[in-house]
Amino acid sequence: MSKTNGGRAADFDAVIVGAGFAGMYMLHRLRGMGMTARVFETGDGVGGTWYWNRYPGARCDVESMEYSYQFSDDLQQEWDWSERYAPQPEILEYANHVADRFDLRRDIQFETRVTKATFDEAADRWTVETDRGDRVTAAYMVMATGCLSSTNTPDFPGLDSFQGRRYHTGNWPHDGVDFSGKRVGVIGTGSSAIQSIPIIAEQAKHLTVFQRTPNYAVPAHNGPLDPAVRNKVKADYPTFRAEAKEMRSGLHTRPNEQSALAVSDEERRAQYEKRWQAGGLPFMGAFMDLLLDGKANDTAAEFVRAKIRSVVDDPKVADLLSPKTVIGCKRLCVDTGYFQTYNRPNVSLVDVSETPVEAITKNGIVVAGKEYAVDAIVFATGFDAMTGALLKVDIQGVGGLPLEEKWAEGPRTYLGLATAGFPNLFTITGPGSPSVLSNMLPSIEQHVEWIADCIGYMRDKGWKRIDPTVEAEDAWVGHVNDVANHTLYPSCNSWYLGANVPGKPRVFMPYIGFPPYVEKCEEVVANGYEGFALA
Repeated sequence: MSKTNGGRAADFDAVIVGAGFAGMYMLHRLRGMGMTARVFETGDGVGGTWYWNRYPGARCDVESMEYSYQFSDDLQQEWDWSERYAPQPEILEYANHVADRFDLRRDIQFETRVTKATFDEAADRWTVETDRGDRVTAAYMVMATGCLSSTNTPDFPGLDSFQGRRYHTGNWPHDGVDFSGKRVGVIGTGSSAIQSIPIIAEQAKHLTVFQRTPNYAVPAHNGPLDPAVRNKVKADYPTFRAEAKEMRSGLHTRPNEQSALAVSDEERRAQYEKRWQAGGLPFMGAFMDLLLDGKANDTAAEFVRAKIRSVVDDPKVADLLSPKTVIGCKRLCVDTGYFQTYNRPNVSLVDVSETPVEAITKNGIVVAGKEYAVDAIVFATGFDAMTGALLKVDIQGVGGLPLEEKWAEGPRTYLGLATAGFPNLFTITGPGSPSVLSNMLPSIEQHVEWIADCIGYMRDKGWKRIDPTVEAEDAWVGHVNDVANHTLYPSCNSWYLGANVPGKPRVFMPYIGFPPYVEKCEEVVANGYEGFALA
């Protein structure tokens, strides 16, 4: 029997790739079933996206009482969040607490990247290889690689000639960065930029923001978590969780079932103002048709644009910061003082929508023939979302078919959990599941529990192989697209479509609607794993 680097036996019931919230819970569930599992993690600690994303101001856009595990009531009761929206260091501390509390580290191999996984058809097992020379086998392979974990840095001409410091918000130095006295350029105005720009602006001598597409943002109104709120939720956490699971996004958006077009202008403005003052993602729950009807959406979009104009002093800058697209077709951002930052004398905004960044020189960034001198560049250019981390591993299924080749025209899955031709391979929150359009923690738990139950069923029945049928996969991909096409989501170039990565196929990847998705997953099981071939 071959050995891993640590000298341990290299045959497992399951190999799990990634030690974020998905990988940790998957390990915990499988161990509870008496199964052997090995987790491989690239970083030197747990936490996944919260391990890597340490940029200034990084915090969750889901309220902390909802962005947490619910599989253990003791864990829910013993952990206390300090803020309404948990900051990255606290979420990472929580991840480490979970790893310690459930003694997970002994089955996690850190600083190890999985490079290749090959399905052995004769043995019905996966052979997994790593960059440290490991070669292990497992009956099941679970990809817990995360939806936002593969950083995307555009290949700007002259990038390597830059003599200053370069950073990506998704792979931030662990000891932080001090921008005091520095001229800083930030490329991108997505979520990580909107969170980090106000803080960088306070430090930098001068900050120049290079914006291709402005983003909508709603204030977080963050602050210390009200003990009364904490105590109320903890007093009846099961009901709180059950209510959230009935919401389309799996979190408490407090949806209003009225149409934005069915009320008076005064009523509509009052509803938007109420949501604005409350803050956060529930703004999009102001009316039921904001992502279904363009005219309804216009009313919300114009309300936010008016807020931007009321905050930003320079009308030209305010206009550049005001999105012209559908609100919500890209992930709504939650900010603290973002738009106000552009009133600072040390902050400049450069529009690169019509004239993109031409080059990066040894001294700065060139746009429209003008060089902007900077000492440091922050790439807030996002991720190769949902598929990037999966396709970084050379995964070869039946007949040696590479996953990258199968997904050449876009990802194809059944339920976002599995892909035909790759038996015994599961993807937690994969493309075709609610994932990034939902509260990620409940989505992760639902997937982990479904996968664990499936593996348990296989063991109990003596099955060795499970693989989606091509017919079931085709039907699911069609359904995901049909649902999306009844909404406004596909109407703009978002990372939901892969539009931020040059050459990536334009396919709407997440499934819209947490409750109907869960219902479908349960129906598949009730019908004897309908849509899967068992062997």
